Amino acid sequence: MAANSHDQGRLPAAFLRPGSSSFLDFLSDHAPERLPGNRVLPPVQGDLETVHGTTIVSATFAGGVVLAGDRRATMGNMIAQRDVQKVFPADEYSAVGIAGTAGLAVELVRLFQLELEHFEKVEGHVLSLEGKANRLSTMIRGNLGMAMQGLAVVPLFAGYDLERQKGRIFSYDVTGGRTEELGFATVGSGSIFARGSLKKLHRDDLSEEQTVTAVVQALYDAADDDSATSGPDLTRRIFPIVTVITEDGFRRLSETEISEVAGSVVEGRLQLPNGPQAPVL
Repeated sequence: MAANSHDQGRLPAAFLRPGSSSFLDFLSDHAPERLPGNRVLPPVQGDLETVHGTTIVSATFAGGVVLAGDRRATMGNMIAQRDVQKVFPADEYSAVGIAGTAGLAVELVRLFQLELEHFEKVEGHVLSLEGKANRLSTMIRGNLGMAMQGLAVVPLFAGYDLERQKGRIFSYDVTGGRTEELGFATVGSGSIFARGSLKKLHRDDLSEEQTVTAVVQALYDAADDDSATSGPDLTRRIFPIVTVITEDGFRRLSETEISEVAGSVVEGRLQLPNGPQAPVL
């Protein structure tokens, strides 16, 4: 069937031509200017002040994986937002945590969600976890031009692999380089401190509840040393976003659940300000 143009009130050729099941490929063909990495930025004098998301942590356990993030967004030395969301479901069995330029990061996540949904509708089955990680890598690489101008997006991707029946974590650099992390991973301004905390707390035999507590402890340690990361705010009732992904799918812990974990962590810090102490040997 011949494709008709907009002038005839019909769908353009890109909508009728068989091709890839990738929504990104379709958009690159039909409206490439709508892709974030293809936008031309105006010249800017001096530093560009943008809102940045900060610390994301993830850790695996026997039945899946936990992905969590603090709630603070910064603009320079100022707190831009105290309750920002940095962890999002990608689909039923995976999630993304974002660090870097907040506006671009949220847009990238929404495009990634649409990419996975489009693939499932066209192909009739869910993309493998390895395939999802590769698709996200391609999207990050497409933002390289903006990253070179200081508008970088660095996500952390985690999900439950239905084929291998275990949780997996993938980290990225600004060029789209992908690395599978074993056990745990962190990204963002407080990642060094959170990673040091998880090195002492994480074990392969931890339960889901213990792993959730470990990542909250890691976020607390990051907030203790990084001004751009927030810890549990008991006064405003603002707590980290904590998600769990298992064979049953994606689940975000309720405010009641996470407030109990955060409360126990804060209470423990009253006795041990530096947190749990691991044995020397």
